[in-house]
Amino acid sequence: MPGSSLTPSLATTPIPESESHFDIIVVGAGVLGSAFAATFGKQGRRILLIERDLSEPDRIVGELLQPGGVQALKELGLADCLEGIDSIPTYGYGVIRGKESVHIPYLTDPETGKTYQGRSFHHGRFIQKLRAAASAVPSVTVVEATVNDVAKDDNGIRVLGVQCTLKKDGDNAGAPTDEAAAAQGDNQPTIITTSAKGQVKYYAPLTVIADGCFSKFRKHFIQKPVSVSSHFVGFVMKDVQLPFPHHGHVLLASPSPILMYQIGTHETRILVDIPGKVPSSSTGALRSYLETIVAPQLPETIRKSFMTALETERLRSMPNSFLPPSTSGDLGVIMLGDAMNMRHPLTGGGMTVALNDIVYLKKHFFTPDNPLSDHEEIMVQMELFFWKRKELTSVINVLAQALYSLFAGSNGNLLVLRDGCFSYFQMGGTCITGPVGLLSGITRSRWTLVYHFYCVALHSIWLMFHRATWAEVPLLFFKAFSVMWTACVVLLPVFWSEFKA
Repeated sequence: MPGSSLTPSLATTPIPESESHFDIIVVGAGVLGSAFAATFGKQGRRILLIERDLSEPDRIVGELLQPGGVQALKELGLADCLEGIDSIPTYGYGVIRGKESVHIPYLTDPETGKTYQGRSFHHGRFIQKLRAAASAVPSVTVVEATVNDVAKDDNGIRVLGVQCTLKKDGDNAGAPTDEAAAAQGDNQPTIITTSAKGQVKYYAPLTVIADGCFSKFRKHFIQKPVSVSSHFVGFVMKDVQLPFPHHGHVLLASPSPILMYQIGTHETRILVDIPGKVPSSSTGALRSYLETIVAPQLPETIRKSFMTALETERLRSMPNSFLPPSTSGDLGVIMLGDAMNMRHPLTGGGMTVALNDIVYLKKHFFTPDNPLSDHEEIMVQMELFFWKRKELTSVINVLAQALYSLFAGSNGNLLVLRDGCFSYFQMGGTCITGPVGLLSGITRSRWTLVYHFYCVALHSIWLMFHRATWAEVPLLFFKAFSVMWTACVVLLPVFWSEFKA
């Protein structure tokens, strides 16, 4: 919400001269880029953080941070970035199927005895807080510029820095001036601009590419393609009473799931997953789809607010992408965040992955006494990092893709597995604590994931037999084999994509 009184200020930093040298250049001041710059700037490293547009971003995803991400923020000393933005504490999930529902609380922290807490918020407000934290570090320089290319050595195998175009005065039409910001209070953004024109070059032993899901540099360093399974269409509903306050909500709708979670005191985000191509908004097909297909499946307490918002709010969409973790063989550059690895946002794991990647780098690799000038050593360290991060990321990536396959499944076997999953949650106990520990980023065990996934498959098969008549039992043995085969098809390819990366 640009111009909001909750928007933190960004400290203005002098524009560095062309040909300036830094320890690390970070391309992209999103969640990962800003947190990375703040973290390693505190080590005394000279960081250049470059962002194309430093005004408050306005996105419909990246709004729910799982407890594992909150824990990572605390480890990075950035927990304050969750305060002062009207963020909402979240304590678990509610899964709804028709008139049935299951409460899935987060795990209890054994040290404090309290339930682990996530947070949901306006994405842009959180980003601005992270950027402000980065700009407050003396050794971090934040520049508003468009990176056009990376600079390489004469052999074309080592990245030396970046070439970019600085943003000129006047390019920020509609952004508040310093005087206007001062008049509105200390929490207004200060946009860093310059009157300089033309190309500039900056150099560093290490360049970090963190320019997000629509990365313009991904194709230069990663060969794997991005696959898009569906799109989220989202908007904000006002003053909604959710079935489970302070919880994320997953509605097992047809043909695919619907998410709801509160992002402010009076605002609730709804995200409708639409498989394949999104119906045209200009022709009214999208609005018709939401009115006729989605609205009837919502709880009655939500439906009126949904229809009101449908008339007043702008409908926006985002692709739900999948990109297995990928490494680059180029020296002097690493790719992080969504530029390198994406999963379906159903489980809200993207920010948790990004922040924990920084924790891993800080603890094990980019320590204060670790020089960055030895490119070959950095490559070795990054290979170790990509295996270390799998403790968490492989769990979140596989779980997101597998759950989406089950919740959006249209064939008979997937419907059996979806019903079995819901029934599995209804049993409570470890049938809830196991999966939610994985989803929240607290439990980091791939084998726990495999165990519960196949428990769901076996429970689904048991339900088939339990509900069948004696006459149907013989044929159900063939059906059981088919369901188990489908479960393997859902899980194993995604699991394999994590290990072969």
